[in-house]
Amino acid sequence: MGNDWTFIGYDTSEQLAIIPRQHYVIAYKRAKYVPNNDAVAGAEQGVRIAPRPDQILPKSIAHSSVIADVITRKFVDGLPFYRQEAIHARAGIALSRQTMSGWVIQLHERLSPLMAAMKRLLYQGRVIHIDETRLQVLNEPGRANTQLSYMWVYGGGPPDQPVIWYQYADTRSGEVPEAFLYPKGEEPPESAMYLVTDGYDAYNALAKTPGILGHAACWAHVRRRFVEATHGRKHTAAAHQMVALIRKLYQVERAAREKPPEARKALRQKRARPILDKIKTWLDEKVVKVLPKSPLGEAIAYTLGLWPKLTTYLEDGHIEIDNNKAENAIRPFVIGRKNFLFSGSPRGADASATLYTLVESAKANDLEPWAYLNYLFEKLPAAKSEKALLALLPQNSKMEDLNR
Repeated sequence: MGNDWTFIGYDTSEQLAIIPRQHYVIAYKRAKYVPNNDAVAGAEQGVRIAPRPDQILPKSIAHSSVIADVITRKFVDGLPFYRQEAIHARAGIALSRQTMSGWVIQLHERLSPLMAAMKRLLYQGRVIHIDETRLQVLNEPGRANTQLSYMWVYGGGPPDQPVIWYQYADTRSGEVPEAFLYPKGEEPPESAMYLVTDGYDAYNALAKTPGILGHAACWAHVRRRFVEATHGRKHTAAAHQMVALIRKLYQVERAAREKPPEARKALRQKRARPILDKIKTWLDEKVVKVLPKSPLGEAIAYTLGLWPKLTTYLEDGHIEIDNNKAENAIRPFVIGRKNFLFSGSPRGADASATLYTLVESAKANDLEPWAYLNYLFEKLPAAKSEKALLALLPQNSKMEDLNR
């Protein structure tokens, strides 16, 4: 600027930029030894080579970081393998969808001890949430490819160590969760839990098993039906009245959210029970005045049919007012399903359930999925003891440990 101007500093602005993904090759150098003479012990064996470190997928070309990236893109971002294949091809890397599918099947087998440990943790909570959604699976024995199967989701475990568990089944029968939680021929867990579900009747058999303390229904489903009734042609004012009453129940829940279970129970007894009494009176009055097949009539009938279950949450402060924990857990799968549409085989569906369990449990425990999977795939082959295995569960991991 010349001598007429004095420099006084910089005006700084920022732009977001990106460094494209980079792949690199890790070379493992293993020392080789030969005996100095024939008198050396073991000389007849010839050349000795230091063992290669254990790998999550033995003899695979992929490092744990690549496998974690493929799994994260499929089961977190909903990116099907055929799209990942095309993305790798643009970078000059030949990685087929068949290879990636094979990795998923192999991981399912390698992860089975870890999954068994996580399932034991599922029983250590006071409450278990369950939901299910449709899934199309090809090549199921004795079934047409057009028949629907289901992905079930269970949300449980201690409050500070949540477990989100996925299970593939070829049926929507209530026998599925019952057999999963309390398999015949196995010693039932000592712990007991409250069951939280939507209004699907198939859960009633599970609710009668000795390990279930009580069955709570979902107020979010009730509210949804009355909200739909507000869009009908008649009785919209009455539907709005019920929506307002349910809103008051949720206001109590917001006030109770950060309180310990006993305090939540006490607050509900004091503030929510009178609201529930008003709701019940309102339902009993309206049910005889509204057409049963109208939107409002159906909403009222649905609510009255579930009434004992809709008040179960007053019994214990651990119970949530709704089943949103399970519904939120199953949503990532539903989003992914829109992209990959179906599983190619029952083995693939089982493997997908395992990997959804891992990534969603990692997210529930505040872990970044890729970082956790990369850490797990690197450390699991060396975990030879029960203690080492338990340390690798997402419930026992912290982000600062994953970044070391």
